[in-house]
Amino acid sequence: MSRRTGDTGLTAAAQEHPVLLVLAAVLSVQFGGALAATLLPLVGVFGSVLLRILLAAVLLVVLVRPRWRGRSRQDWVTVTGFALTLTAMNICFYASLERLPIGVAVTIEFLGPLLLAAVTSRRGRDALAVLLALLGVLLISEVLSVPWARMDFVGIGLAAAAGGFWAAYIVLSGRTGTRFEGLDGMAIALVIGAVAMLPLGVLGAGSALLDGDVLLRGLGIALLSSAIPYSLELLALRRLSAGVFGVLLSLEPAAAALAGLLVLSQTLAPLQVLGMALVVSASIVVLGRRGRGT
Repeated sequence: MSRRTGDTGLTAAAQEHPVLLVLAAVLSVQFGGALAATLLPLVGVFGSVLLRILLAAVLLVVLVRPRWRGRSRQDWVTVTGFALTLTAMNICFYASLERLPIGVAVTIEFLGPLLLAAVTSRRGRDALAVLLALLGVLLISEVLSVPWARMDFVGIGLAAAAGGFWAAYIVLSGRTGTRFEGLDGMAIALVIGAVAMLPLGVLGAGSALLDGDVLLRGLGIALLSSAIPYSLELLALRRLSAGVFGVLLSLEPAAAALAGLLVLSQTLAPLQVLGMALVVSASIVVLGRRGRGT
């Protein structure tokens, strides 16, 4: 179906149940992340990122049919920066999944957009919420309860780096959105990211990338982590305020913990669950007030 005409069924759903579409997108992303954790032992970080970005690029290019010609130099600079940020974010996040449960990794990563929103808001209450979130991260990372010799600081650092790239991704996503129609910018960025990842992925995984099971998992990740949520969020944002959208996105750490439990049989200790609850609460305070003008 052409992006010019759209899908009337999804459009109707967006008008009637935009909240459900965002919740579906949140669950889709996190279950895609859990599926990615099962792919990492087969093709490694670079191979997994390549498959996700490459297959997602193919899907979006076919469905969106982006316009390539007539772009200015600044358009290409913007979308290339967006593509490299997206790629780096995925590399750091997938590398963290080799060391941390997905619920822990996503909660730490979520500090990136939370800090970005707090800094741009410049509200004292948001600063207090960030401190609450930092306490939550200390609890979920078990820094306060586990001997340092047993801590995986590399995994924590990778998740934090992914959060930093996530914040940059949000900024560049907005700039890309002002220069490209609909999902054009995302589709083009995925193509650029796939080209950049191709040598790393091939060198890292080799012929394993062509295995049927690997390709099937990669397709599932591309659908769950990219094509489906991007489309659902784009439709839902036509009907939702930025504040409501931010509150719904704040549920991502909880969705990640659920995906980790159901797909990977990963469980969190009570203090880690408390830490996650603190981060989610802080995120609701900060992100839930975007666009309210208060």
